[in-house]
Amino acid sequence: MKKKVSVLAIDSTELMMALEELEKDKGIKKEAILESIETALVTAYKRNFDSEENVKVTMDGQTGEIHIYAVKDVVEEVENPNTQILLADAKNIDSKLLVGDKAEIELMPKNFGRIAAQTAKQIIVQKIREESRNLVFDEFNERKGEIVSGIVQKADGNIVVLDLGKLEAVMPAKEQIPTEHYHVNDKIRAYVMNVEKGLKGAPQVTVSRACSDFVRKLFELEIPEIYEGVIEIKSVSRDAGNRSKVAVYSPNENIDPVGSCVGQKGIRIQNIINELNGEKIDVIEWNADPAIYISAALLPAQVMAVDAHEEEKFAQVIVPDDQLSLAIGKSGQNARLAARLTGWKIDIKSETQFREMLAKQQEETEEVEE
Repeated sequence: MKKKVSVLAIDSTELMMALEELEKDKGIKKEAILESIETALVTAYKRNFDSEENVKVTMDGQTGEIHIYAVKDVVEEVENPNTQILLADAKNIDSKLLVGDKAEIELMPKNFGRIAAQTAKQIIVQKIREESRNLVFDEFNERKGEIVSGIVQKADGNIVVLDLGKLEAVMPAKEQIPTEHYHVNDKIRAYVMNVEKGLKGAPQVTVSRACSDFVRKLFELEIPEIYEGVIEIKSVSRDAGNRSKVAVYSPNENIDPVGSCVGQKGIRIQNIINELNGEKIDVIEWNADPAIYISAALLPAQVMAVDAHEEEKFAQVIVPDDQLSLAIGKSGQNARLAARLTGWKIDIKSETQFREMLAKQQEETEEVEE
């Protein structure tokens, strides 16, 4: 069997050292790059030499030497010289070969060293880019559902672009707080909603300051009892920039979940309000009894009675006459947020309206009886 000699003008020692450095510094496996270079060299050979042969390229993992082979079927009679070789000729390459085996004939293409060197360089650069993108993607994919800080790079009213250090994040108009105005070089915090790979593999991060989960995460960061699991956030409903309602609960009877969230002299909740630029926050205690829970959800309004229909998830709520507008809220905001928070349909009536409704029902009943 003939001794294999690399005919390609690549500085193999330098190449191997570079690949080992990449593996050490960036975690890119040397074997993966070698395999990619081999595949790319096959394509480069066929393209540059207009070859119809089945070509195989190997790179020695220790020395970096590159060898190119034409792979042909061993036959007794050749019909296609590009893909077949006579048994007698195959025996000259390897005496153990038989009809039906694959013979590997080493090729010595002229001027292929330069092409090989360029191809290897391109693959290495490509792999570095891919791996860097993958590392950044993995890092931020793990941070999905967390809060990040960034510097505003662009703010044109529709889209805000944040510099997060290793990449940029986009905050679409619907994820911006309507009452906020963003300016270039502002440092802001936002919630990582989604991380995807773009067309070229570059990570694309979408962040939000308007979603309910941003408020939920701020509570986790500011209130140790929530982070530790002593207090649980059961639900959050939000009208970004105006008001949020947060339902909290603790199975420990000795812990006041609302008081813990508000903090001494309101310091804890104030930190969250400051982050949201003055957005009002109602913290209420969750209760398994829907009547109690719905009453709390309608705060700051006082509730007289709640008639809850469990199957329909519908509640009729009665409030004092002077509390009706407060219970409904401006443009129905308070009632809407309470409904979202509890997951119930809520119909609010004043005491007078309720009495009038009862009186009307009574009249209709009497008319039917007559």
